[in-house]
Amino acid sequence: MQKTAAVAAMGQRGLMLPAKVTAALRANDRLKVYLTVVQAAAAHAAHPDRDEPDLTREMSAAGLDGAWLHEMAATASRIAGAVQIPDLARLVKGFIEDLTVMARPVLDITDENGTVQAGSTAQAGAVETAGHKRVQHWLAWLAALPADRLDEAQIRALTHGKRGAEDSLHLLVMDLHKRINALAAELASEVIDGAHVWHLDESDHALVAAFMRGLNRTAGLKFDHPGLETAATRDGEVLLLQNDIGTNDAHVLVMQVQARDRVITLTYSDLHRNRLEFFQGLLAPYGAQWAPLESRTRADLNAGEAYTVGVARFKCTDDDALSAALEGIGSRIVFLIDWNRARKRLQAFVGKADAIALLAEAAHQEIGHRAWLQAGGERLIFAAMQAAGEGAFRIGDRLDEVMGAADARGYLIAVMRLACEALQAGQPAALVMDETRMLLAQHVQHRSGEFDLLAEHAAYCHALAQAVSDGLAHGIEGTRKAAQELAARAKTWERRADHLVMKAREQAARQPRWRPFARLAEQSDDVADALEEAAFLISLIADHHLRGWSAEVHDVLARLAATVLQATQDHVKALAIARTLGAGSVAADNDAFLAATWQVLQAERQCDALLRDARRVILATVQDAAALMLANDLALALELASDHLLAASYALRDVAFDKAGVR
Repeated sequence: MQKTAAVAAMGQRGLMLPAKVTAALRANDRLKVYLTVVQAAAAHAAHPDRDEPDLTREMSAAGLDGAWLHEMAATASRIAGAVQIPDLARLVKGFIEDLTVMARPVLDITDENGTVQAGSTAQAGAVETAGHKRVQHWLAWLAALPADRLDEAQIRALTHGKRGAEDSLHLLVMDLHKRINALAAELASEVIDGAHVWHLDESDHALVAAFMRGLNRTAGLKFDHPGLETAATRDGEVLLLQNDIGTNDAHVLVMQVQARDRVITLTYSDLHRNRLEFFQGLLAPYGAQWAPLESRTRADLNAGEAYTVGVARFKCTDDDALSAALEGIGSRIVFLIDWNRARKRLQAFVGKADAIALLAEAAHQEIGHRAWLQAGGERLIFAAMQAAGEGAFRIGDRLDEVMGAADARGYLIAVMRLACEALQAGQPAALVMDETRMLLAQHVQHRSGEFDLLAEHAAYCHALAQAVSDGLAHGIEGTRKAAQELAARAKTWERRADHLVMKAREQAARQPRWRPFARLAEQSDDVADALEEAAFLISLIADHHLRGWSAEVHDVLARLAATVLQATQDHVKALAIARTLGAGSVAADNDAFLAATWQVLQAERQCDALLRDARRVILATVQDAAALMLANDLALALELASDHLLAASYALRDVAFDKAGVR
């Protein structure tokens, strides 16, 4: 067939449709702004004290002079149950003109006056006829609107987006937009790395390729989920890029690229504001400057199906930066697919903020969340928790409450990675489930959250023992201010240690495996109580109760405190070794642990002897009743701390033996 014959066979539609599609896409942008202005006007009329949304960027991106539109929304008022809107006739004229432009490529034929006509070809048939009737209905409905006011029913008929209810202009615009996107793919004169494009300048090809380079790098992470179709065309000085992220009407991304100024204007709409805010974080490294987010429908106008629109601007320094920004934007889009579903499922295991942080980290590592969802999602984790063994998890437990937030995050990221790698390698989901169970078993086996708490508590006990021993060694009982400061610090440390005990008790109430650790924490807390009491007694002694104290009294009490400090250090050492013990522990570790606990026993015996020495010296030299009582109480408090250290040491031995499998 000759080329001229082929062109004739295509007819006017084949020649003109790309230009009509481009014009229709621009008309779509303007219609969405008009609908937003109607909503803003209704909202202002209902609540005139509230600030109006700033639509400057959206209006500019749509090529609209925003002054009259801003004025229209800001001056709307309620009169006799309706919303009075100045210059409404001008807005209605814009609706009619742009709806006509938008419908042309979908309905195919216009007459010489530009009026939409029903399709006449056999292929168009019933679809075009039905579409024509629907468009003509709304054109006539718009033409019949009052010149200056809208009632609630008319506002709803213009703006609601609820499928299944009565038709609306908003729904018509969305349906036309879908048809135009499909036409754009069919009409594309060429394909650039998967993007359907037409009417591009030669310089546009590199920009489209840059965007697709990023998109294609990560697109495989959506696996079998639909979405990410891209179309591109030129409108005057602007390159238009559109990506249909998924299947939702309101989930669309459009970019306008002004290559001469190296500026990208990105408009993104989403039903889930949280996901839009997440996307803002993903695009931050590429220099996105966002206008305030705006709701495009209110819940009471859209049966709770409001969606949010964000507009970002990227100002690039040179051509390389422009290409890099386009590539970066393209690479992030896949992480929006099924994002809200993944977030909700992750919240069964971690808090909301951690769930979002996990999704951000998965995007940063370019593993994403789709593989995890496709391999089983939350079922993988629940099955692994159930298989972890008796006492590890109970029904209703959240992963971070049992493992700790950091360990839970690390585990979930590891599961997402292994799911991604398995699916990319074509491995079955059953293998992912087995590996998920094995991974959790390893995390549970090496879990040290209990020992972290005990180590923190032991650190407070050591700080108390060190402060009391150093104070007595330097004669702090003779300096009232220093002794009071010591008592105040000791009280703070003792309260923090108490808080850890309460935390251990809470964990024990939920997790049986925590019970021996909670008992050990309680016994260790008796050490902190005794040492805090010793610090308090020193402050009382320094308050003019040193009568009769000799160097011998001071020395014996200082030795007693130093012995308690040594026992505390040995307990900390034993605790650190116990953390590493297990069925496969080497003999040297076992011996070191037993030696440390033996040193605590020896220190307790030394403290018994030193208490008797202290009493003998105190009774022999101190005659003042108050001074004698306080000195004796201080000696008793220090010796009591050694008794509690011994009890804690025995409890630690039980925990360590159980951990090592010794019965």
